[in-house]
Amino acid sequence: MVLRAGLLWLSEQRGIFSFIRGNRLARRFAARFVAGETVEAAVAALAELNAAGISASLDLLGESVTSAAEAGAARDTYRETLDRIRQTGADSNVSVKLTQMGLDLDERLCVENMRAIIAKARATGRSCGSTWSSRPTRTRRCGCSGGRSIRSSETRSASCCNRTCGAHEQDLEEMIALGARVRLCKGAYKEPPGVAFPDKRDVDANYVRCMERLLERGNYPGIATHDTKIIAHAKDFARRGGVAPQRFEFQMLYGVRRDLQQGLRRAGYNVRVYVPFGSHWYPYLMRRLAERPANIAFLLGNVVRESLRRS
Repeated sequence: MVLRAGLLWLSEQRGIFSFIRGNRLARRFAARFVAGETVEAAVAALAELNAAGISASLDLLGESVTSAAEAGAARDTYRETLDRIRQTGADSNVSVKLTQMGLDLDERLCVENMRAIIAKARATGRSCGSTWSSRPTRTRRCGCSGGRSIRSSETRSASCCNRTCGAHEQDLEEMIALGARVRLCKGAYKEPPGVAFPDKRDVDANYVRCMERLLERGNYPGIATHDTKIIAHAKDFARRGGVAPQRFEFQMLYGVRRDLQQGLRRAGYNVRVYVPFGSHWYPYLMRRLAERPANIAFLLGNVVRESLRRS
């Protein structure tokens, strides 16, 4: 717990990022989890996934922005990404963070930026998804203002936060009623006690409750998890309830449990991999380390091997 808290704290230290970004070993390790820093690198990474029958969702790394110019730059990168996906014929959509579009600066700015991305998505025949944590009401406002093309809402709060299941069950029910495509996942973010379930058992139980409702009534939900017990439960629940594999998909992270991704696809389940890219990979990398301490051993092992080769 202390190690995880420390890594999450490091993920928020912007002053460390410039040093880490210039470190060759850190960049090599990040390449396991991040497709690259450019749109071209991100789109190129889709080829191997698609060849294995796995879909993707490209995400430009970066959380909140501090100016309208930054939000505009992120908007333009997403528009460029959608163009490149269309040109290459890749099986991928995009995942957009509303805070990256300026939600915390000006809701109208956020709506304008989302409308621009949605227009490009429509023109290229793709879809885009939006995310929230503790801002569900404002997210729904921006989503409705932006247009019905936002068909996928990532309810990170559905698993580790009280909002979607429990105190505010209507959040998930409203998304189901709207016909929105919900991506259900556990967040790797430090949330206040009033928002998040602090105990993993509560997180998992909450996730399963939401997952079952989505499998029963959702519009092609994304079950985003690497937890093999939860995956087995989802498969069993769907089988017993007569929910065909074509009615939902499993979603996982780029570079994490590739064996599990490929195994599910071979078994006939739809699989989508979240593929992050961009220069702001340091905070993302720290969160991956916080989620799975074994990743630290992987990194240290690379350091030792590189040192031995040099000696």
